[in-house]
Amino acid sequence: MRKYLITLVPVLMLSLQPGPQAGLSAVPKPAPRADDLKPSVSQEKVEALVAKLLTTYHYRKVRLNDSLSSVVYDNYLKELDPNRSYFLASDVSSFEKYRFNIDDYLLNGDLTAAYDIYNVFRGRFDERSKFVQDRMTKPFDFTKDESFDTNREKATWPKTKDEANELWTKVLKNQMLELKLAGRKDSAATAQLKDRYKNLDRAVNRFRSEDVFQMYMNSFAEAIDPHTNYMSPRVADVFNQEMSQSLEGIGALLTEDGEYIKISDIIPGGPAFKSKLLNKEDRIVAVAQGDGPVVSIVGYRVDDAVKLIKGPKGTTVRLQILPGNAIAGTPPKEIRLVREKIKLEDQRAKKEVIEVTQNNRKVKMGVITIPMFYRDFEGARKREEGFSSTTSDVKKFLDELKNEKVEGVVIDLRDNGGGSLTEAISLTGLFITRGPVVQVKESMGEVDVQTDSDPSVAYDGPLAVLVNRFSASASEIFAAAIQDYKRGLVIGGQTYGKGTVQTMVDLSQWLPKEQEKVGQVKMTIAKFYRVNGSSTQHKGVTPDIELPSALTAEEYGESSQPSALPWDQINSTRYEATRYVDDKVLSKLRERYQERLKSDTEMKQLVSDFAAFRKAKENTVVSLQEAKRRKEREEAEKKRALLNRTETEEVAAAETDTTGKPKADTPKKRKDLYLNEAGRILADYIAFVKPAK
Repeated sequence: MRKYLITLVPVLMLSLQPGPQAGLSAVPKPAPRADDLKPSVSQEKVEALVAKLLTTYHYRKVRLNDSLSSVVYDNYLKELDPNRSYFLASDVSSFEKYRFNIDDYLLNGDLTAAYDIYNVFRGRFDERSKFVQDRMTKPFDFTKDESFDTNREKATWPKTKDEANELWTKVLKNQMLELKLAGRKDSAATAQLKDRYKNLDRAVNRFRSEDVFQMYMNSFAEAIDPHTNYMSPRVADVFNQEMSQSLEGIGALLTEDGEYIKISDIIPGGPAFKSKLLNKEDRIVAVAQGDGPVVSIVGYRVDDAVKLIKGPKGTTVRLQILPGNAIAGTPPKEIRLVREKIKLEDQRAKKEVIEVTQNNRKVKMGVITIPMFYRDFEGARKREEGFSSTTSDVKKFLDELKNEKVEGVVIDLRDNGGGSLTEAISLTGLFITRGPVVQVKESMGEVDVQTDSDPSVAYDGPLAVLVNRFSASASEIFAAAIQDYKRGLVIGGQTYGKGTVQTMVDLSQWLPKEQEKVGQVKMTIAKFYRVNGSSTQHKGVTPDIELPSALTAEEYGESSQPSALPWDQINSTRYEATRYVDDKVLSKLRERYQERLKSDTEMKQLVSDFAAFRKAKENTVVSLQEAKRRKEREEAEKKRALLNRTETEEVAAAETDTTGKPKADTPKKRKDLYLNEAGRILADYIAFVKPAK
C-alpha cells in the first residue's frame, strides 16, 4: 500500500497585500539604501527550477500566463502589506508594470520585481517606524468621537504621507486604547507599545535576501494551491526540526499571519490540547516566562517566536491570546501553560460512556474520541505484537463497550486533522466487511483504489460519526466511507475539505553543484476521492444532520482559500452499501432534530447566540472614544462569552448531599452540547429502526 502525506502540515513562512490606482501624482520613493537586499545567483536558479517543477509535476498542471502573473503580484503585495498601511498609492501604481510580467520573470530566473517591491516596502517601513516613535511621545485625545476600521484588507492605500500619518495615528490610538482598557496605566501602555514597534523594527531589520525570496516564491506557490509552499534553507531546517521535535513544549504548531503568530494546529496530548484554552486560528500577541515580564511578539518571525514559547519541561509560559473568533474590540486573554513532553498515550483514542435522555428514556451510549490517526510504523514494520495503532485501540474499546451493554457508539472526530491513511482504511474495516475505502488520483491521471481486505466486523450496532470544520484529511476519508456505505450517521459540521496529497522535494537533488543551500518545496501531487467518485477536496464531507455552528466556510477550511483545488468527481468504484441508513430513516431523524431546534431550550439558545455572534463579527469598526469603546468592549466580551457558553454548558457534578441536592462546593463540569445532541440523534435512530445485520 502506498503511503501519503495527508495531515494538515503547517508551513513556516514569512507573512509581513493589491490593486493599483492610476493617475496618481507620485510621491518620491524612498532613496536607495546601502543595505538594500539583492538576489543571489543561486536564488535565480531556484526561481526557474521551482517554476518548472510546479508547472510540470504539480497536480493542477497550471500554465504560467498573465492571469497567474496577476495573482502572484497581488499575493506578494498582500504578503508585504496586508493592512495596506505602508505602501503609498503611488508606489503601488509604479509597481503595476510588473503585474503581467511575473510569469516571464519566473521562467527566466529574474527577481527584479521581487526585490524592487521589497526595497520600496523597506523604505516605507522605516518612514513609518520613525513616525511611530515620534508620535508615541505625544498624548492621544480619547474624548474625541472618531472611529477606526480594523479590517483594511480592501481599503485604499494612503495617497500622501500626511494621509499615512493620519491612518497611523488611528492605528496607534486604537492599540493604546486596547492597552488602557486592559488596565495599563498611560505610561505603561506607552512603554509597551514602543517596545512592540521596536521589536517589529528589529524583526524587519533581520530580514535577509532568503526571507524576501521565500515570500516571493510563496506568493507564486500559493497562487497554485494553498498546500504548496517553498521553504528557504533556514526555514526548511526549522521545519524539519519542528516535525522531529514537535512533541516538546506546549504542543502547538505555529505559522505567521501578517504581523501575528497564529496557531495552525494543536498537537493531541500536549499542554495546549489538554488545557482547552488554545484553538486553531488563535493569535499569540505576547509571551512571558513564568511570572516574568510580558514580551510582545507582534511582528516576530515564527522561529524567533518559537524560541520564546519553547522551554524546559516543567516550566511555565504565559501567553496573551487574541482568539481566532474574536470580534472587533475583543481584548487579548492571558493563559498559563506548563511545558511538557508529549507522550504517545496522551495522543491515543479514549473511551467513555454517557447517558442521554430521549423521550423520557435514558439511553446508554459509548463514545470513542480519536484526536488523530496514529500508527507505530516502525513497530508494524518489525511485526511487533501489540504495536500501537488507532484501529487496535478502537477495536479494544468496542469490545469493552459491547460488554458494558451500550445501545450505540459515537466516534468523535472533531478537530482531528488527519494522520495515517493506513489507519483511516483499517478503522473503516472495523465497521464494514471488505471493500474499497478511498480512491487516490495521481497527477498523471492514474487512480489507485485503497481497500480494506479484512472481512471481519468488530461492531455491527448503531453508529454515529461526529465531525466539525476542523475534521480533516484522514478524518474525512473515514467519515465519507461510513456515509457512502450507509453504515452510520455523520453528524456535526461540514468538514475541512482537504482532499489533496503532498510530497516534499529537496531542491538540492536538482541543483547538486550549488554551494549554497537551496531549500525545499512541498507540492500537491494527488487528490482523494470517495468510493462513490466524489472528491473530498474543497467541499469536505457534508453531515447527514448538520448541527449549528459559529464557523463559516468563507472564513475557515479549504473553501476559504482562493487557490484551493476545485471539487470534482471521477467514476465510482464498485462497492456494496449496507442497509443500516436509508433516506426514509434520515428524513425522520431530520424532522425530529428540527423539532428540537424549535422547542429545546438549549438548542434554541445555541442557534440564537451563534446568529448574534456572526452579526457582531461582521462589524469591524471600533470607536476611538474611550467611553464608547468601553461599552463596545463589554458587548464584545458578552457575545464571545455566549459563544463559549453555547459550545459547552456548565452543569453541576453528580455528587449530592443527604437531601439529594448537589453539594455547594461541588466543582462544575462541562456539558458537551454537540456530543449530547449527537447522542440524542443516535437514540432517535435506535428508536426508529433496528439495523440490519
